[in-house]
Amino acid sequence: MTQVQPHVLVLGTRGIPAAHGGFESFAERLALFLVDRGWRVTVYCQHDVKHVTQRLSSDTWRGVERVNLQVARAGAAGTVEFDWHATRHAATQGGVCLVLGYNTAIFLPLLRAAARKILINMDGIEWKRPKWSLPVRLWFYLNEWIGAWYGHRLVADHPVIADHLATRRPRHATAMIPYGGDEVTAAAAAPVIALGLVPGEYLISIARLEPDNNILAMVEAFSRRRRGSKLVVLGKLDANNSYHAAVKAAASDEVLFPGAIYDKTIVQALRFHARAYCHGHTVGGTNPSLVESLWCGNAVLAHRNRFNQWTAGLEQFFFSDANECDRMIERILTDDVAVARAGRAARLRAAADFNWTDILVHYEQELAGLGGFELAPERAPALPAVGAARQA
Repeated sequence: MTQVQPHVLVLGTRGIPAAHGGFESFAERLALFLVDRGWRVTVYCQHDVKHVTQRLSSDTWRGVERVNLQVARAGAAGTVEFDWHATRHAATQGGVCLVLGYNTAIFLPLLRAAARKILINMDGIEWKRPKWSLPVRLWFYLNEWIGAWYGHRLVADHPVIADHLATRRPRHATAMIPYGGDEVTAAAAAPVIALGLVPGEYLISIARLEPDNNILAMVEAFSRRRRGSKLVVLGKLDANNSYHAAVKAAASDEVLFPGAIYDKTIVQALRFHARAYCHGHTVGGTNPSLVESLWCGNAVLAHRNRFNQWTAGLEQFFFSDANECDRMIERILTDDVAVARAGRAARLRAAADFNWTDILVHYEQELAGLGGFELAPERAPALPAVGAARQA
């Protein structure tokens, strides 16, 4: 192996420090881990501006090299522009490229032409989400295929994603590396009480309010009868969104909508003190919010599908429709023994597959293998808390 300092370039996120979502939090955590292990780490960071005055600049944050790219376009167009400039720059650099997500994999041939090695996390099966229009779904579908074939190595964060990618590439091209979380054994009750809630006497959903997250089904099921408890639905509500209006209309007075809360301490307290975490997601891999709930020791009420059943473990509460959701809610609210058992199982499940140290070491091994880098001796790194809370 080459006796040089290992170097990785991280593309596909909005940058660090994390403030936007799961990939940003992961990128921050991995970057700090690798710096501690002697790597040179470069992360591309998107800076939204009204007018581009300096397209590219660089600085250093906690030992990580940040390449800051100004983008004047908003929304998806801005993301595409940012990824284009980041890819062009990365093609001129040494090191191995870690691409998080395949949404603009159409640019990857530029990296291959420059003889850059590519490890790409293929994220979820985005083109299956019903919220996207047909042209957007076609864009995702095309880019998924391009990402699968132009990445030298693929990362699936869930066994079902690995199975799916095996329809694109031979299975040996994919490493299955899930998302991680931090164990939570205590949290202040003040944020819970401030919302008029009683610790241990409410259920919570932390998700974007979208049809494929089954928020409406869970709210309808909870609101069928008096529960003597609360359902807290975190997430941004848009008055002009018909789905959001339907969720509000279906809710009884025992359903609370605090809006989107991004303070990590408050979200963690609300999650930790909940009797159960409600997770209606139907598309995606290992969901970060679900993993975080397992690390909190939450009992879980989840939509019955292969993504959730593997992540949460079969000891939790699952539903396929509103009727079964109603029955599971009633059981969660009345069966203390089953809830306690599910909480213990959640922590065991988290420790088995979602430990950050194991996950980051696996990424380092994949990156070093692609880049031909010699790894530093094994040692236990400090794993700092990162990022802002998010509605998954």
